Amino acid sequence: MSDERSNIKSKASSAVKDVKLSALLEMTKAINNNLSTPQLLDIYQEILENRLNVGKLVLFSFDTEWTCILKYGVDSEYNHLVFEEELLSIKEIETISYTNGNLSKRFEIVIPVYHKQTPLAFVLLGDLDEKKLEMSSAIKHLPFIQTLTNVMIVAIENKKLYKQAIQKAAIQKELELAKGMQNLLFPSSLPNIDELEMDVMYFPHQQVGGDYYDVIWINENECIFCLADVSGKGVAAALLMSNLQAALRVILKYTQNLTEIVIDLNQLIYDNAKTEKFISLFIAKYNIRSRKLNYINAGHNAPILYNNEKISLMDKGCTLLGISNPLNFIEKESVLLSKNAVLFAYTDGLTDILNSNDENVSVDELINILVNNKKASCDMINKAMMYYADEFKGEMPFVDDIAMLTCKFK
Repeated sequence: MSDERSNIKSKASSAVKDVKLSALLEMTKAINNNLSTPQLLDIYQEILENRLNVGKLVLFSFDTEWTCILKYGVDSEYNHLVFEEELLSIKEIETISYTNGNLSKRFEIVIPVYHKQTPLAFVLLGDLDEKKLEMSSAIKHLPFIQTLTNVMIVAIENKKLYKQAIQKAAIQKELELAKGMQNLLFPSSLPNIDELEMDVMYFPHQQVGGDYYDVIWINENECIFCLADVSGKGVAAALLMSNLQAALRVILKYTQNLTEIVIDLNQLIYDNAKTEKFISLFIAKYNIRSRKLNYINAGHNAPILYNNEKISLMDKGCTLLGISNPLNFIEKESVLLSKNAVLFAYTDGLTDILNSNDENVSVDELINILVNNKKASCDMINKAMMYYADEFKGEMPFVDDIAMLTCKFK
Protein backbone atom coordinates (compact mmCIF):
# COMPACT_ATOMS: atom_id res chain seq x y z
CA MET A 1 0.00 0.00 0.00
CA SER A 2 2.87 2.36 0.86
CA ASP A 3 4.58 1.62 -2.46
CA GLU A 4 1.34 2.27 -4.30
CA ARG A 5 0.94 5.67 -2.64
CA SER A 6 4.56 6.46 -3.41
CA ASN A 7 4.03 5.61 -7.07
CA ILE A 8 0.91 7.74 -7.21
CA LYS A 9 2.80 10.67 -5.67
CA SER A 10 5.67 10.18 -8.06
CA LYS A 11 3.36 10.13 -11.06
CA ALA A 12 1.53 13.22 -9.81
CA SER A 13 4.80 15.03 -9.27
CA SER A 14 5.97 14.03 -12.72
CA ALA A 15 2.69 15.20 -14.23
CA VAL A 16 3.06 18.60 -12.54
CA LYS A 17 6.60 18.91 -13.83
CA ASP A 18 5.35 18.10 -17.33
CA VAL A 19 2.65 20.74 -17.00
CA LYS A 20 5.21 23.35 -15.89
CA LEU A 21 7.68 22.43 -18.63
CA SER A 22 4.94 22.51 -21.25
CA ALA A 23 3.75 25.90 -19.95
CA LEU A 24 7.26 27.35 -20.01
CA LEU A 25 7.83 26.09 -23.54
CA GLU A 26 4.49 27.54 -24.65
CA MET A 27 5.36 30.95 -23.20
CA THR A 28 8.83 30.86 -24.79
CA LYS A 29 7.33 29.93 -28.17
CA ALA A 30 4.80 32.76 -27.89
CA ILE A 31 7.61 35.21 -27.14
CA ASN A 32 9.70 33.93 -30.05
CA ASN A 33 6.67 34.32 -32.33
CA ASN A 34 6.47 37.96 -31.20
CA LEU A 35 2.95 37.72 -29.83
CA SER A 36 1.52 40.96 -28.46
CA THR A 37 1.56 41.85 -24.78
CA PRO A 38 -2.20 41.14 -24.35
CA GLN A 39 -1.70 37.71 -25.97
CA LEU A 40 1.19 36.92 -23.61
CA LEU A 41 -0.94 37.94 -20.65
CA ASP A 42 -3.79 35.68 -21.85
CA ILE A 43 -1.41 32.70 -22.02
CA TYR A 44 0.02 33.58 -18.61
CA GLN A 45 -3.46 33.75 -17.03
CA GLU A 46 -4.57 30.49 -18.67
CA ILE A 47 -1.51 28.67 -17.32
CA LEU A 48 -1.89 29.94 -13.76
CA GLU A 49 -5.66 29.84 -13.50
CA ASN A 50 -6.49 26.62 -15.35
CA ARG A 51 -3.38 24.46 -15.23
CA LEU A 52 -1.97 25.39 -11.83
CA ASN A 53 -5.31 26.25 -10.22
CA VAL A 54 -4.16 29.60 -8.80
CA GLY A 55 -7.42 31.24 -7.77
CA LYS A 56 -6.65 34.94 -7.32
CA LEU A 57 -3.92 37.03 -8.89
CA VAL A 58 -2.90 40.63 -9.50
CA LEU A 59 0.14 41.56 -11.59
CA PHE A 60 1.75 45.00 -11.36
CA SER A 61 4.33 46.12 -13.94
CA PHE A 62 6.30 49.36 -14.22
CA ASP A 63 6.21 51.53 -17.31
CA THR A 64 6.22 55.23 -16.54
CA GLU A 65 4.40 54.31 -13.34
CA TRP A 66 3.28 51.16 -11.56
CA THR A 67 0.22 49.77 -13.33
CA CYS A 68 -1.96 46.70 -12.89
CA ILE A 69 -1.65 44.83 -16.20
CA LEU A 70 -3.55 41.67 -15.16
CA LYS A 71 -6.02 40.63 -12.48
CA TYR A 72 -8.51 37.82 -12.02
CA GLY A 73 -10.45 36.18 -9.20
CA VAL A 74 -11.02 39.50 -7.41
CA ASP A 75 -14.23 41.36 -6.59
CA SER A 76 -15.48 44.44 -8.43
CA GLU A 77 -14.20 46.59 -5.56
CA TYR A 78 -10.71 45.87 -6.90
CA ASN A 79 -11.47 47.21 -10.39
CA HIS A 80 -9.27 50.24 -9.74
CA LEU A 81 -6.21 48.89 -8.00
CA VAL A 82 -3.65 51.33 -6.66
CA PHE A 83 -0.05 50.21 -6.29
CA GLU A 84 1.09 50.35 -2.69
CA GLU A 85 4.62 51.63 -2.13
CA GLU A 86 5.27 49.11 0.67
CA LEU A 87 5.66 46.45 -2.01
CA LEU A 88 8.93 48.02 -3.10
CA SER A 89 10.60 46.91 0.12
CA ILE A 90 9.93 43.25 -0.72
CA LYS A 91 12.91 41.58 -2.38
CA GLU A 92 12.05 37.87 -2.03
CA ILE A 93 8.92 35.72 -2.18
CA GLU A 94 7.09 36.21 1.11
CA THR A 95 3.76 36.74 2.75
CA ILE A 96 2.51 40.33 2.93
CA SER A 97 3.64 41.69 6.27
CA TYR A 98 2.25 45.23 6.13
CA THR A 99 -1.38 45.97 7.04
CA ASN A 100 -1.93 49.44 5.61
CA GLY A 101 -3.77 49.27 2.29
CA ASN A 102 -6.47 47.36 0.43
CA LEU A 103 -4.08 44.86 -1.15
CA SER A 104 -2.90 43.53 2.21
CA LYS A 105 -6.50 42.79 3.18
CA ARG A 106 -7.10 40.45 0.25
CA PHE A 107 -3.73 39.03 -0.79
CA GLU A 108 -1.23 37.09 1.30
CA ILE A 109 1.70 36.30 -0.98
CA VAL A 110 3.99 38.60 -2.96
CA ILE A 111 6.34 37.43 -5.71
CA PRO A 112 8.76 40.21 -6.70
CA VAL A 113 10.44 40.16 -10.11
CA TYR A 114 13.73 42.04 -10.26
CA HIS A 115 16.36 42.67 -12.92
CA LYS A 116 19.60 43.25 -11.03
CA GLN A 117 18.48 45.85 -8.47
CA THR A 118 15.52 47.17 -10.47
CA PRO A 119 11.98 45.94 -9.69
CA LEU A 120 10.10 45.02 -12.87
CA ALA A 121 6.92 43.46 -11.52
CA PHE A 122 5.06 42.25 -8.44
CA VAL A 123 2.65 39.29 -8.44
CA LEU A 124 0.11 39.21 -5.62
CA LEU A 125 -1.63 35.93 -4.81
CA GLY A 126 -4.46 35.26 -2.39
CA ASP A 127 -5.84 31.75 -2.73
CA LEU A 128 -4.91 30.38 0.68
CA ASP A 129 -7.71 28.33 2.27
CA GLU A 130 -7.30 28.19 6.05
CA LYS A 131 -9.86 25.31 6.28
CA LYS A 132 -7.61 23.03 4.24
CA LEU A 133 -4.58 21.36 5.73
CA GLU A 134 -2.84 20.72 2.43
CA MET A 135 -0.64 23.30 0.77
CA SER A 136 -2.52 25.59 -1.66
CA SER A 137 -1.70 25.78 -5.39
CA ALA A 138 -0.22 29.23 -4.93
CA ILE A 139 2.22 28.02 -2.28
CA LYS A 140 3.23 24.87 -4.17
CA HIS A 141 4.05 26.68 -7.39
CA LEU A 142 5.65 29.92 -6.13
CA PRO A 143 9.15 29.40 -7.61
CA PHE A 144 7.69 28.39 -10.97
CA ILE A 145 5.28 31.34 -10.98
CA GLN A 146 8.23 33.63 -10.30
CA THR A 147 10.21 32.09 -13.18
CA LEU A 148 7.29 32.23 -15.61
CA THR A 149 6.51 35.83 -14.63
CA ASN A 150 10.16 36.79 -15.05
CA VAL A 151 10.31 35.31 -18.56
CA MET A 152 7.12 37.09 -19.61
CA ILE A 153 7.90 40.46 -18.00
CA VAL A 154 11.40 40.57 -19.54
CA ALA A 155 9.81 39.86 -22.93
CA ILE A 156 7.30 42.68 -22.39
CA GLU A 157 10.14 45.00 -21.33
CA ASN A 158 12.06 44.07 -24.48
CA LYS A 159 8.98 44.90 -26.55
CA LYS A 160 8.82 48.31 -24.88
CA LEU A 161 12.52 48.93 -25.49
CA TYR A 162 12.20 47.85 -29.11
CA LYS A 163 9.20 50.11 -29.62
CA GLN A 164 11.07 52.98 -27.97
CA ALA A 165 14.07 52.32 -30.23
CA ILE A 166 11.81 52.44 -33.30
CA GLN A 167 10.21 55.66 -32.09
CA LYS A 168 13.62 57.13 -31.29
CA ALA A 169 14.88 56.24 -34.76
CA ALA A 170 11.80 57.85 -36.31
CA ILE A 171 12.27 60.99 -34.23
CA GLN A 172 15.96 61.03 -35.14
CA LYS A 173 15.05 60.83 -38.82
CA GLU A 174 12.53 63.63 -38.45
CA LEU A 175 15.12 65.76 -36.65
CA GLU A 176 17.63 65.14 -39.42
CA LEU A 177 15.04 66.25 -41.96
CA ALA A 178 14.20 69.28 -39.80
CA LYS A 179 17.89 70.14 -39.56
CA GLY A 180 18.20 69.98 -43.33
CA MET A 181 15.14 72.18 -43.75
CA GLN A 182 16.43 74.64 -41.16
CA ASN A 183 19.77 74.89 -42.95
CA LEU A 184 17.88 75.97 -46.07
CA LEU A 185 16.58 78.99 -44.14
CA PHE A 186 20.08 80.34 -43.58
CA PRO A 187 21.81 82.28 -46.36
CA SER A 188 23.69 79.98 -48.72
CA SER A 189 26.59 82.45 -48.87
CA LEU A 190 27.77 85.51 -47.00
CA PRO A 191 29.29 88.71 -48.41
CA ASN A 192 32.96 88.51 -49.29
CA ILE A 193 33.48 91.53 -51.51
CA ASP A 194 35.90 94.45 -51.61
CA GLU A 195 33.73 96.52 -49.26
CA LEU A 196 32.39 93.92 -46.86
CA GLU A 197 33.36 90.52 -45.45
CA MET A 198 31.23 88.32 -43.19
CA ASP A 199 31.54 84.93 -41.56
CA VAL A 200 29.23 82.89 -39.30
CA MET A 201 29.76 79.98 -36.94
CA TYR A 202 26.66 78.22 -35.68
CA PHE A 203 26.55 75.32 -33.21
CA PRO A 204 23.01 74.23 -32.28
CA HIS A 205 22.88 72.56 -28.86
CA GLN A 206 20.51 69.98 -30.29
CA GLN A 207 20.05 68.97 -33.91
CA VAL A 208 17.85 71.96 -34.54
CA GLY A 209 18.23 75.23 -32.71
CA GLY A 210 16.71 78.62 -32.04
CA ASP A 211 19.54 80.90 -33.12
CA TYR A 212 19.04 82.74 -36.40
CA TYR A 213 21.21 84.86 -38.67
CA ASP A 214 20.54 86.41 -42.05
CA VAL A 215 21.98 88.81 -44.61
CA ILE A 216 19.63 90.35 -47.17
CA TRP A 217 20.63 92.81 -49.89
CA ILE A 218 17.87 95.39 -50.38
CA ASN A 219 19.65 97.17 -53.22
CA GLU A 220 23.11 97.17 -54.79
CA ASN A 221 24.57 99.32 -52.00
CA GLU A 222 22.63 98.36 -48.87
CA CYS A 223 22.14 95.16 -46.94
CA ILE A 224 20.27 94.29 -43.79
CA PHE A 225 21.83 91.70 -41.51
CA CYS A 226 20.70 90.29 -38.19
CA LEU A 227 21.42 87.82 -35.42
CA ALA A 228 18.61 86.53 -33.21
CA ASP A 229 18.09 84.09 -30.35
CA VAL A 230 14.76 82.42 -29.59
CA SER A 231 14.23 81.53 -25.93
CA GLY A 232 14.60 77.83 -25.26
CA LYS A 233 16.15 75.11 -27.40
CA GLY A 234 15.15 72.36 -29.78
CA VAL A 235 12.15 72.00 -32.05
CA ALA A 236 9.90 74.61 -30.42
CA ALA A 237 12.61 77.27 -30.69
CA ALA A 238 13.41 76.21 -34.26
CA LEU A 239 9.76 76.59 -35.30
CA LEU A 240 9.57 80.13 -33.97
CA MET A 241 12.93 80.88 -35.60
CA SER A 242 11.60 79.77 -39.00
CA ASN A 243 8.54 81.96 -38.40
CA LEU A 244 10.83 84.92 -37.74
CA GLN A 245 12.84 84.25 -40.90
CA ALA A 246 9.74 84.09 -43.09
CA ALA A 247 8.23 87.19 -41.51
CA LEU A 248 11.38 89.26 -41.98
CA ARG A 249 11.49 88.41 -45.69
CA VAL A 250 7.85 89.47 -46.11
CA ILE A 251 8.25 92.69 -44.12
CA LEU A 252 11.27 93.75 -46.17
CA LYS A 253 9.10 93.77 -49.30
CA TYR A 254 7.21 96.83 -48.07
CA THR A 255 9.61 98.57 -45.67
CA GLN A 256 13.35 98.75 -45.01
CA ASN A 257 12.95 101.05 -42.02
CA LEU A 258 14.49 99.29 -39.02
CA THR A 259 12.02 100.73 -36.52
CA GLU A 260 9.03 99.58 -38.58
CA ILE A 261 10.62 96.16 -39.07
CA VAL A 262 11.12 95.67 -35.32
CA ILE A 263 7.56 96.83 -34.54
CA ASP A 264 6.09 94.39 -37.06
CA LEU A 265 8.26 91.49 -35.87
CA ASN A 266 7.28 92.17 -32.27
CA GLN A 267 3.60 92.12 -33.23
CA LEU A 268 4.01 88.78 -35.00
CA ILE A 269 5.96 87.12 -32.17
CA TYR A 270 3.59 88.49 -29.53
CA ASP A 271 0.56 87.13 -31.40
CA ASN A 272 2.08 83.73 -32.22
CA ALA A 273 4.01 82.92 -29.05
CA LYS A 274 1.41 84.33 -26.61
CA THR A 275 4.25 85.60 -24.35
CA GLU A 276 5.34 81.97 -23.80
CA LYS A 277 8.50 82.60 -25.80
CA PHE A 278 10.47 85.67 -26.76
CA ILE A 279 13.28 86.65 -29.11
CA SER A 280 16.36 88.77 -28.72
CA LEU A 281 17.39 90.44 -31.98
CA PHE A 282 20.24 92.55 -33.27
CA ILE A 283 19.38 94.00 -36.68
CA ALA A 284 21.44 96.44 -38.73
CA LYS A 285 21.40 98.16 -42.12
CA TYR A 286 24.71 98.98 -43.78
CA ASN A 287 25.48 101.14 -46.82
CA ILE A 288 28.77 100.12 -48.45
CA ARG A 289 29.11 103.53 -50.15
CA SER A 290 28.39 105.90 -47.28
CA ARG A 291 29.87 103.45 -44.69
CA LYS A 292 26.91 104.32 -42.49
CA LEU A 293 25.50 101.58 -40.24
CA ASN A 294 22.12 101.89 -38.50
CA TYR A 295 21.11 99.32 -35.91
CA ILE A 296 18.52 98.38 -33.28
CA ASN A 297 19.32 95.98 -30.46
CA ALA A 298 16.16 94.30 -29.14
CA GLY A 299 17.37 92.83 -25.86
CA HIS A 300 20.27 90.98 -27.50
CA ASN A 301 23.81 90.57 -26.17
CA ALA A 302 25.49 93.78 -27.24
CA PRO A 303 27.75 93.15 -30.26
CA ILE A 304 31.33 94.36 -29.93
CA LEU A 305 32.41 97.03 -32.42
CA TYR A 306 36.05 97.91 -33.11
CA ASN A 307 35.84 101.28 -34.89
CA ASN A 308 38.32 104.18 -35.14
CA GLU A 309 40.66 102.11 -32.95
CA LYS A 310 38.09 102.14 -30.15
CA ILE A 311 35.82 99.50 -28.67
CA SER A 312 32.11 100.10 -28.11
CA LEU A 313 29.14 97.91 -27.25
CA MET A 314 26.14 98.19 -29.55
CA ASP A 315 23.33 98.22 -26.98
CA LYS A 316 20.89 100.88 -28.17
CA GLY A 317 17.41 99.62 -29.01
CA CYS A 318 14.46 98.21 -27.11
CA THR A 319 13.28 95.29 -24.99
CA LEU A 320 13.04 91.66 -26.09
CA LEU A 321 10.51 90.94 -28.81
CA GLY A 322 7.31 89.13 -27.87
CA ILE A 323 7.11 90.24 -24.25
CA SER A 324 4.73 93.19 -24.68
CA ASN A 325 2.83 94.90 -27.44
CA PRO A 326 3.20 97.60 -28.49
CA LEU A 327 6.86 98.30 -27.78
CA ASN A 328 6.99 101.34 -25.54
CA PHE A 329 10.32 102.74 -26.67
CA ILE A 330 12.70 102.05 -29.54
CA GLU A 331 16.07 103.75 -29.88
CA LYS A 332 18.00 103.54 -33.16
CA GLU A 333 21.68 104.40 -33.44
CA SER A 334 23.75 105.36 -36.50
CA VAL A 335 27.49 104.79 -36.70
CA LEU A 336 29.97 105.90 -39.34
CA LEU A 337 32.47 103.09 -39.76
CA SER A 338 36.18 103.58 -40.28
CA LYS A 339 38.19 101.52 -42.73
CA ASN A 340 38.67 97.94 -41.47
CA ALA A 341 36.17 98.37 -38.64
CA VAL A 342 35.14 94.99 -37.17
CA LEU A 343 31.81 93.96 -35.63
CA PHE A 344 31.47 90.78 -33.60
CA ALA A 345 27.92 89.67 -32.72
CA TYR A 346 27.05 86.54 -30.76
CA THR A 347 24.21 84.79 -28.95
CA ASP A 348 24.16 84.19 -25.21
CA GLY A 349 25.18 80.56 -25.65
CA LEU A 350 28.76 81.87 -25.87
CA THR A 351 28.76 83.84 -22.61
CA ASP A 352 26.66 81.21 -20.82
CA ILE A 353 29.52 78.70 -21.11
CA LEU A 354 30.72 77.63 -17.67
CA ASN A 355 34.06 76.24 -16.57
CA SER A 356 34.70 73.88 -13.65
CA ASN A 357 34.90 76.87 -11.28
CA ASP A 358 31.35 77.92 -12.23
CA GLU A 359 32.68 80.98 -14.08
CA ASN A 360 31.22 82.33 -17.34
CA VAL A 361 33.01 83.47 -20.47
CA SER A 362 33.45 87.22 -19.97
CA VAL A 363 32.73 89.99 -22.47
CA ASP A 364 36.10 91.53 -21.55
CA GLU A 365 37.87 88.40 -22.78
CA LEU A 366 35.89 88.48 -26.02
CA ILE A 367 36.95 92.11 -26.48
CA ASN A 368 40.61 91.15 -25.95
CA ILE A 369 40.36 88.38 -28.54
CA LEU A 370 38.75 90.75 -31.06
CA VAL A 371 41.39 93.44 -30.53
CA ASN A 372 44.25 90.94 -30.78
CA ASN A 373 42.82 89.51 -34.00
CA LYS A 374 41.44 92.69 -35.58
CA LYS A 375 43.59 92.28 -38.71
CA ALA A 376 42.62 88.63 -39.20
CA SER A 377 39.85 87.41 -41.46
CA CYS A 378 36.31 87.10 -40.12
CA ASP A 379 36.66 83.32 -40.29
CA MET A 380 39.83 83.40 -38.15
CA ILE A 381 38.23 85.74 -35.61
CA ASN A 382 35.33 83.33 -35.13
CA LYS A 383 37.73 80.41 -34.85
CA ALA A 384 39.77 82.28 -32.24
CA MET A 385 36.61 82.93 -30.21
CA MET A 386 35.55 79.30 -30.44
CA TYR A 387 39.02 78.02 -29.55
CA TYR A 388 39.01 80.16 -26.42
CA ALA A 389 35.49 79.02 -25.47
CA ASP A 390 36.43 75.37 -25.90
CA GLU A 391 39.58 75.75 -23.82
CA PHE A 392 37.72 77.77 -21.19
CA LYS A 393 34.99 75.18 -20.58
CA GLY A 394 37.41 72.25 -20.29
CA GLU A 395 35.40 69.09 -19.60
CA MET A 396 32.18 71.02 -18.99
CA PRO A 397 29.43 70.70 -21.65
CA PHE A 398 28.05 73.41 -23.89
CA VAL A 399 24.66 74.43 -22.50
CA ASP A 400 22.96 76.32 -25.33
CA ASP A 401 22.99 77.12 -29.03
CA ILE A 402 25.98 79.26 -30.04
CA ALA A 403 26.03 81.60 -33.03
CA MET A 404 28.76 84.10 -33.90
CA LEU A 405 28.57 86.65 -36.73
CA THR A 406 31.69 88.65 -37.57
CA CYS A 407 31.70 91.52 -40.09
CA LYS A 408 34.69 93.42 -41.43
CA PHE A 409 33.97 96.73 -43.13
CA LYS A 410 36.92 97.20 -45.51
